[in-house]
Amino acid sequence: MLSLFPGLTPMSLQGALSAVAAAAPWVGAPLVLAARLKTTPRLDDIDVAATIAEPVPRVSIVLPARNEAVHIAACIRSIRASTWPDLELIVVDDHSTDGTGALARAAAADDARVKVVDAPDLPAGWFGKQWACQSGAAHATGSLLLFTDADTRHAPDLVGRMVRMRERRGAELLSVAGHQEMGTVWERAVQPSVFTLILTRYGGAEAMERATHPRDVVANGQCFMLSRRVYDAIGGHEPVRGFVVEDVMMAQTIQARGDRVSLALGIAQLSTRMYDGLGSLMKGWGKNMYAGGRHAMWWGAVGKWLYPLFLLAFPLGVLMPFLALAWCLIALAAGAAASTAVLLWSAASTAAVLSAFAAANRLNGDPIRRALLAPLGGAIVLAICVSALARGKHVRWKDRAYVSQ
Repeated sequence: MLSLFPGLTPMSLQGALSAVAAAAPWVGAPLVLAARLKTTPRLDDIDVAATIAEPVPRVSIVLPARNEAVHIAACIRSIRASTWPDLELIVVDDHSTDGTGALARAAAADDARVKVVDAPDLPAGWFGKQWACQSGAAHATGSLLLFTDADTRHAPDLVGRMVRMRERRGAELLSVAGHQEMGTVWERAVQPSVFTLILTRYGGAEAMERATHPRDVVANGQCFMLSRRVYDAIGGHEPVRGFVVEDVMMAQTIQARGDRVSLALGIAQLSTRMYDGLGSLMKGWGKNMYAGGRHAMWWGAVGKWLYPLFLLAFPLGVLMPFLALAWCLIALAAGAAASTAVLLWSAASTAAVLSAFAAANRLNGDPIRRALLAPLGGAIVLAICVSALARGKHVRWKDRAYVSQ
């Protein structure tokens, strides 16, 4: 190796072992992530032809919508195509100014299963989405509630598979991680970064089902189901009214009762286009990264105090191997000396990061070559985290200003 790269400094066995040990966190993380995901069930595993115990439970889908003119009609059409035999959809127009309510009523097209209602005025201390969900649930008549977002698209068999998966897992709250639509290079760089971070923190279904502390569970607010009985027992969305990450806090509230929280992959049954470019990515993830992420920390108040360090560690961990490898290669190309140990560490760590991002893209059904966008994604996520730390608990979303709990 030294003959091929005369600028490399000699490396002892101890140096080689130190380099390998230093790369262990980068190499180990994707292996742990892969093992956790392997234990997470897929909705594809459910036999949709299997019978379900009578009577068939009514599922009430609650869809809050504020200024969702771009998405609302397509979302409603996808839900109306559901094959579940006893279904109702409550669309809550949350004081939209872009015609969302009118578009929703047109998309309902006299379908008796669909009701479009207007959210009452927002009370003090409530986030808009939580209040819209609470208001929609007040009109629901089903024994099962499914909360979803306007930027989702539902396959006809989604509800049936969720009902059966929830029973199979013995879960009170079941959420679905679906396919993430990514139309721009910015989305393709950032979304795998963020979802890799979330999955690394929480793991798969079995990790959450075994959780002994509420902080170790999470839900995907894009699509989650729970019983009306438990929803009413906790006071609906009232306990999470002032949190920017209401889905995470709902899961933690359910787990704190002693009920099971679980997750299923539904790549073929649910799709979402969360953001449509760099600006919306920065705003959307920026509102969650600090104000919401603090509630995922261990060690109580101490963990929340240390959270900024943990928040910055992930994007820096993504970027460092690429920067170190580039530095070594540039130094060698210029005929300068470069540390063999640093080159070995950076090469191994870079390969591990690329492998993790390739796996994330493959899981989402995207080309694994998009993993090459990892350093760009790491840089953008770092900028989002810095901005979120500067903003603190102050959140602005959908033209409303909040202070998150």
